[in-house]
Amino acid sequence: MKRSPTQDIEKLLYHHGIKYIAGVDEAGRGPVAGPVTAAAVILPVDKFLTDIRDSKSLPANRREAAAECIKETALAFSIVHIPNDIIDSINILNATRLAVRKVIEFLNTVPQVILIDGKFLNVSGRTCISVVKGDATVYSIAAASILAKTSRDRLMLQYANEYPEYSFEKNKGYLTSQHLEAIRSHGYSPIHRRSFTIPSFGAAGE
Repeated sequence: MKRSPTQDIEKLLYHHGIKYIAGVDEAGRGPVAGPVTAAAVILPVDKFLTDIRDSKSLPANRREAAAECIKETALAFSIVHIPNDIIDSINILNATRLAVRKVIEFLNTVPQVILIDGKFLNVSGRTCISVVKGDATVYSIAAASILAKTSRDRLMLQYANEYPEYSFEKNKGYLTSQHLEAIRSHGYSPIHRRSFTIPSFGAAGE
């Protein structure tokens, strides 16, 4: 059984006088369609929501319910989508960094410390702590992962209505075999990342 994320880091910081601690995570680096999405959330340290964990480990209905609880409880939160054309222009790593920077800027409360999932997403001029696999181990980061994934998934459902041939409601832009066949049959949609290479298909424009 997987261990749930803890507030160990947040409580340690809180006991040292740090009140505003933002968790940050992203969703959608791997898909070949749609945006990369980042979320930031500042949660009160004296409240613990029980269903906070890595968003990928929760079924969709519990993830949506958890997202609503996070929004209701948060001292502040923000969500940013960086669209596929920007990803193609500056590459996925830089687009993810841009999403993280913007999502921090858009918080209506300035965080004193930022907890970020991964190793390469520190925000210049901010006090950041990077945690590898933080979405599975750190409470605030796990909460951000839920906000990022639910927001991006909802956006992909909207795109599924606009471009039904790609079944975005099922694959969320990831390259499943059905998605690959749809690309081969219909070409790229306006939300596909044209800089991403598709197996046996290549990148758009080649």
